[in-house]
Amino acid sequence: MPLPSWWRAVLPEDWEEGGFGLYLHWPFCQSKCPYCDFNSHVSANIDQDRWAQAYLGEIDRIGALTAGRVLRSVFFGGGTPSLMDPALVDVILRKVRATWAWANDIEITLEANPTSVEAGRFAGFRAAGVNRVSMGVQALNDADLRALGRRHSLAEARAAFDVARGLFDRVSFDLIYARQDQTPAQWERELREALAMAVDHLSLYQLTIEEGTAFGDRFAVGKLHGLPDEDRAADMYLRTQEITAAAGMPGYEVSNHAKPGQESRHNLIYWRYGDYAGIGPGAHGRLTVGGQRMATEAHRAPAAWLEQVEQAGHGESLREPVDGQAQLTEMVMMGLRLHEGIDLARLGRLADRSGHDIYSNINGLRDIGMVDTDGGRLRLTEQGRPVLNAVLRRLLPD
Repeated sequence: MPLPSWWRAVLPEDWEEGGFGLYLHWPFCQSKCPYCDFNSHVSANIDQDRWAQAYLGEIDRIGALTAGRVLRSVFFGGGTPSLMDPALVDVILRKVRATWAWANDIEITLEANPTSVEAGRFAGFRAAGVNRVSMGVQALNDADLRALGRRHSLAEARAAFDVARGLFDRVSFDLIYARQDQTPAQWERELREALAMAVDHLSLYQLTIEEGTAFGDRFAVGKLHGLPDEDRAADMYLRTQEITAAAGMPGYEVSNHAKPGQESRHNLIYWRYGDYAGIGPGAHGRLTVGGQRMATEAHRAPAAWLEQVEQAGHGESLREPVDGQAQLTEMVMMGLRLHEGIDLARLGRLADRSGHDIYSNINGLRDIGMVDTDGGRLRLTEQGRPVLNAVLRRLLPD
């Protein structure tokens, strides 16, 4: 017997279990790093007033679609958002506050590069309302910083980090490991040094070679030497988990580590399969509108995005429904990255709607020790975590 309409109206929508966040993409950088496949562009002249009007217009548009929601997080990503004028960040956050109710513990993160020029803007960002900074340090020695195409030195990174730590309650920074010619012992020393610096959060990524990047082009012609093989990279990953856990910053996600309670609230919205609005060139979003989950994408080219916002009143290049099977796939792919895993009741509801029998696959993986379902949650075991992609292939429909 179907539920009466009055009862359906009081049931929470699925996205509410993950929350609602806002992502704002600033597409500009001072230079393009050779490993980076993000939507970033080098530009000498940026009309920040013009960009402000475009962002404000998009916030108005998304706000009308999501009226009445409580906003849990705002994330300025890029590109290099720390190149933004603090006055622009202030204008945007004033509009965001006027558009949505804010959670009492709202997290407002801005990604930053640790050069002295950008560190000088930190006080302005703090005054505008940013309460968390995520810094792209990437390596803790000058030779590897140069090899990664970074514009800062280690001394600059440490100085910028000290400035950030003095202004913001929450500071995270990124490191890349499994770099060219890096030994496990070298990485372990660097990781321990990072943990001694860390405030509350670290993002630790294995170097991946992406097509369309400078590293990808070099790799394709056999000119990128010294990369670890899969076994060595896996050993470095496992050692990373052991060292960070012992230091009180366990991995709560495949590449992210935090003191308990200091996890990235914005990224948890992604991994818990909540709703998020994506604004800016190349930004992606997932928004539930009228009970239908929609995938959105924005034009990647900054000029094209800006012109479309000004001329058509939106910057989207795509808005399409996400069907039940695609939702199931996305929820599993995102949720199994988390140490906490996925609520089985929620997963079951989505699996039933999609028509995919996920239960037999779960049982098979549990029998071979790759997943467990204790406490009503599906999560990877220690054995399954390093082979996440193989688990996903077994679990999900083709």
